[in-house]
Order: sequence, then C-alpha cells, then structure tokens
Amino acid sequence: MKMKFALPATILAAGLLATTASYAKPEYTKKEKKGCVFCHVSAKSKELNDAGKYYQEKKTLEGYKAPQK
Repeated sequence: MKMKFALPATILAAGLLATTASYAKPEYTKKEKKGCVFCHVSAKSKELNDAGKYYQEKKTLEGYKAPQK
C-alpha cells in the first residue's frame, strides 16, 4: 500500500523542485514586460545574452540599448 503512493509523491516532489529551480523569474517578465528570450539565449537556457547580462548587473532594463543588426 505504501509503495502505491511512493512513486506519485516522488514525481510530485521532483516537479515542485524543478519549478522552483528555474532561472528566469516570472516577476522579471511582468516587471519588464519582455519575454524570456529577450534576456536569455533561448527559452530553455539559463545562458544570458547582452540584455540579460545588463539586467543582471543593473536590475533594470532601463537605459539598455539593443545592438544594431
């Protein structure tokens, strides 16, 4: 009987840990009104692009100038 609940409980705990260990924070997206890929190399990456590095240093995107393409 205990084993019947062990696997679902483990999966639930792993899911909760995975969501709390995310790198991009929803409050940053709301505050800056930008999507994840504005600051990250890709949506599933913790690697920051130039905008992300600017935000990490300044804690705001105010004053950030995107490079000309």
